[in-house]
Amino acid sequence: MATAKKTTKKEIVEPMIDPTIEATMIDDNHIITLYMEQILLEEHEPKTVFAFCKKNGIEESDFYTFFGSFDGLKKEIWNKFLENTITTLHNDAGFGNYTPKNKLLTLYFTLFEVLTLNRSYVLYVLQDNKEGMQNMMQLKQIRTTFKDFVRNNIATEELRSRTLSRITKPAYTEGAWIQFLLILKFWMADNSKGFERTDIVIEKSVNTVVDLLDSQPLENIIDLGKFLWSERKL
Repeated sequence: MATAKKTTKKEIVEPMIDPTIEATMIDDNHIITLYMEQILLEEHEPKTVFAFCKKNGIEESDFYTFFGSFDGLKKEIWNKFLENTITTLHNDAGFGNYTPKNKLLTLYFTLFEVLTLNRSYVLYVLQDNKEGMQNMMQLKQIRTTFKDFVRNNIATEELRSRTLSRITKPAYTEGAWIQFLLILKFWMADNSKGFERTDIVIEKSVNTVVDLLDSQPLENIIDLGKFLWSERKL
């Protein structure tokens, strides 16, 4: 039986955000690169699109070809993280044969490795600026893409195998999204080597969800609760 595993950095399709590569043409990835680099170096958002474009030597019209505003750009950055995660999963020949549980594990493991490649940016926009977690509105677009992927690739198969389950697809996909947010919060505070504590949370939380569907959740819920209590990060 195929089992879920963490991907190595070599297996990950990076978010196409590489400031060392000089773009020969302006595209959305080049603008994202410039924006993320400026945010991290200056620790504040550009005041206007005009100022941003002037500083980076691009035409304002080029910016508006791809983004209607900074808000749209910020949402697309998060969507790129997930899109590259999904590309990595589809490039894994064995992913389609994984059980629903292992698909969900692999989705989380891969997505958090992509986020780790961009950890400085993620921490800044969600934690290290004056607005902090109010910036969760940036996740609106990734939420839709995430739920669509879970519904089409995991929920349908999982619930089909549980004919007596009262869980619906919308409930399952929303639950998976909330689970992601809880893991995200934990990961942001995780200072363990290689974020190994986050890996434990991913495994325990997915096991708990599976047990809830099996109506035998008590042992794993207690196990997860003890772990989170000991960490005191959620």
